[in-house]
Amino acid sequence: MPAKAGIHRDAARWTPASAGVEKTLGALAPWRFIIFVFLLLHFALPISARPLEQVKESGAIVLCAHPNALPFSAKDGARHGFQLELGAAIAHGMGVGFETHWTVSAHDLNRADCDFVLDAIADPEAQNESRLTLSKPYGASGVALAVRDDNRSIHAFVDLAAAGKIGILPGSMAAMYLGQHGVHTSPAGFESDLLDEVASGELAGAAVTPTAIGFYNTGHAAHPMKALALFAQVDDLNWNLAAGIAKPDAALATAIDAALDKLNAEGRIKAIYATYGVTLSPPR
Repeated sequence: MPAKAGIHRDAARWTPASAGVEKTLGALAPWRFIIFVFLLLHFALPISARPLEQVKESGAIVLCAHPNALPFSAKDGARHGFQLELGAAIAHGMGVGFETHWTVSAHDLNRADCDFVLDAIADPEAQNESRLTLSKPYGASGVALAVRDDNRSIHAFVDLAAAGKIGILPGSMAAMYLGQHGVHTSPAGFESDLLDEVASGELAGAAVTPTAIGFYNTGHAAHPMKALALFAQVDDLNWNLAAGIAKPDAALATAIDAALDKLNAEGRIKAIYATYGVTLSPPR
């Protein structure tokens, strides 16, 4: 779900002290699981993985994912999330089967024997401190401002000072950035809650990921959101996405890169994300 991972880097910058339930890293809500994947990568928790030869001998490569975190991943229901669909496509490209280990807590993830996670934020500094190898980036994400589709008052960052309350995830980099620039903010614990408040008019906008906005719109066609790229020049609020590979040998990393290269060339990765309403940007 790094070298910094997450629904977004904002969330990834939370620390156990500031994240409430992350103090104990017990059972995590979906987006907090993504934050934990960041912690996994950044602090090098000892998950295990196998070289390519063992993956082939076992017949399958293993992805760790949360069982209830659409659009990222889900165990039940008709759709299982773009991480699972992409993971299965990578496995197919490698000529092996695909398995998912469902993880909802630090304890689960530490014992899950994952081979890889997806949507890792490609950050060299964090990678140097982790035991994971990053694949080639296969896309990019970041933070955007979600506003109602009928909003005509916000066009640029300077408009936010007079716009009203802007929703943020507490403790996030976006919250810090907006606070430093005198923007009136209002917190909520989930991106979907922030988007509901924008839709109802309680908030003028919300600093969330384009992923959250796109997926929200798939279930709210009558009241869609639009994403304004007000943070495009802020490095901390933009990042590349990669696979995070746990203790691989060179052959496994090369095989995953080759599978991703082929999927990218075919447009498959963008197509997978698009089915969840998400427009995946090319790597920066």
